[in-house]
Amino acid sequence: MTRVTGIGGIFFKSGNPGRLREWYDEHLGIAPGGEGAAFEWREKDAPETLGMTVWSIFPSSSRYFDPSQSAFMINYRVDDLDRVLKLLREEGVEVDPKVEDSADGRFGWAMDPDGNRFELWEPPRPKKT
Repeated sequence: MTRVTGIGGIFFKSGNPGRLREWYDEHLGIAPGGEGAAFEWREKDAPETLGMTVWSIFPSSSRYFDPSQSAFMINYRVDDLDRVLKLLREEGVEVDPKVEDSADGRFGWAMDPDGNRFELWEPPRPKKT
C-alpha cells in the first residue's frame, strides 16, 4: 500500500534567508521567486499533469516547523491525506490534529521519533475537462 508518492517540498531555516537565497541562485542556479523555487515535472502515469517540488528557505524565527526544533522540514506527497493520517494515528505516531484545506491542496503534519516535524500534502485533483 503506497502512502508517500514523492517529495513535495524541502523547507529549511536560515538566519539570513535573503542572503542564502542569493547564494543558492549564484552558485547553484536556483533562482527562487519570492520565498522559494518550484521545480516542475510531469506525472509518470499522467504526463499531461504537471507536478512540482517546492524548495523554500524560512527565517530562523519561523514557527511553521513547531513543535520541532529542527531547522528543516520535508513535505511528502500523498494521494489520500485522511487515510495516511488515520494509519499514522493507529500506529501511535504523533499527528497534529490540524488539517489545512486550500487551493494548493490539503496539508497535515506529524512528528518522527527524532522530533522532526514533517508535512503531508495531498495535491489538488486535476480538473477534468
